[in-house]
Amino acid sequence: MKLWLSLLALLLSCFGSPARAQAEEAQRQVLVMLQLPKAHYRPDGSYAGTYGEGVGRQSRQQIAQALADAHKLEMRSEWAMPLAGVDCFVMRLPEGDTRSPSKVAEAVAEDKRVAWAQPVSLYRAQGSEQEPLYPAQPAARQWHLAELHQLATGKGVRVAIVDSGVETSHPDLAGQVAFNGNFVDDRAVPPEGHGTAVAGIIAAHADNRLGIAGIAPQAKLLALRACWQAAQAGSSQTLCTSLGLAKALYAAIQQGAHIINMSLGGPDDRLLALLIDQAQARGATVVAAMPGENGPFPANHPGVLVVGSAPPLPAGVVIAPGRDVPSTAVGGGWSLVTGSSFAAAHAAGLLALVRELDGTRGTLALKTALVTAAQGRIDSCATLARHAGTRAPTCTTQGLTPD
Repeated sequence: MKLWLSLLALLLSCFGSPARAQAEEAQRQVLVMLQLPKAHYRPDGSYAGTYGEGVGRQSRQQIAQALADAHKLEMRSEWAMPLAGVDCFVMRLPEGDTRSPSKVAEAVAEDKRVAWAQPVSLYRAQGSEQEPLYPAQPAARQWHLAELHQLATGKGVRVAIVDSGVETSHPDLAGQVAFNGNFVDDRAVPPEGHGTAVAGIIAAHADNRLGIAGIAPQAKLLALRACWQAAQAGSSQTLCTSLGLAKALYAAIQQGAHIINMSLGGPDDRLLALLIDQAQARGATVVAAMPGENGPFPANHPGVLVVGSAPPLPAGVVIAPGRDVPSTAVGGGWSLVTGSSFAAAHAAGLLALVRELDGTRGTLALKTALVTAAQGRIDSCATLARHAGTRAPTCTTQGLTPD
């Protein structure tokens, strides 16, 4: 915990005032989970999940307030999560309180009325600062996009981007976002670089004679802002809290996401792990970027597809284009991006093509969904050939184009 706080303090010293305030607020928060009662069975075979809900919710609110008072915490907000079977209460250490949020969470969790409690953690996107646009899209050459799009374009597939804000008015993204939610604060979703670049790689228009072509240009995006852009001397970082990520994941489940892209990394988190399990149980495939020094999660979670941009990588991690990749940029333009964040976006887009071809045949099995070549490099043509039946793409006879 001391190591994490030291890292957070170092990060905060670099960031501007709004980002600093958001991260400092997260540092003082504790999440307290109270178990929801099981749904009541009716003779007609249905379940009455709302039976006595008003009284039950009021009782949980009273319990939460009593816990806050007993542990000298300030109640901040309540978040009902019936899909996860809990109500989440956000509590905060008062100003000047020097207790460790982790220790406070452990103390609260000892109460038998509490399912569990945890401090809010900080996460970081796995991508670098953007550069001027270079007129060559690696995926178009390496992944033979033209041939792939003759077979599938992601039509009917919903891809959730759990990231920073997406510029929905960008000419390459206009009309591509089916849902745009802000889980960081209460204002309108601001356009931010990292989320906008990830969105463009996945689903930029392929027929508008502008900029780039997304891997799955007819997929519909769920833009879920769980992170924010933090200015840092001459560049920027993208930060997220576990609470914002949890709310975004919950929304992805509610919105029926088929693919969930999480180009970020941080510490293990029980609530996020539960929500990823819930998403996978409902048929969603979760894609994560190869983690850096920020922490192993969600890349270390069972069933998550982990994507990097260059070898050598651990066993099981696949490789997709992630260096000097042109993508959509804030302000209606395009720029180069580099990092495993953007490799993950390529894989998410390709899985959307696979999902379209598979149709209603069931949930994607990651062991069979993607075909990889040497060092775990994704073979996009062989991948689609596996799912297209007799309609194999012409590029399967050409092999992979070297990086």
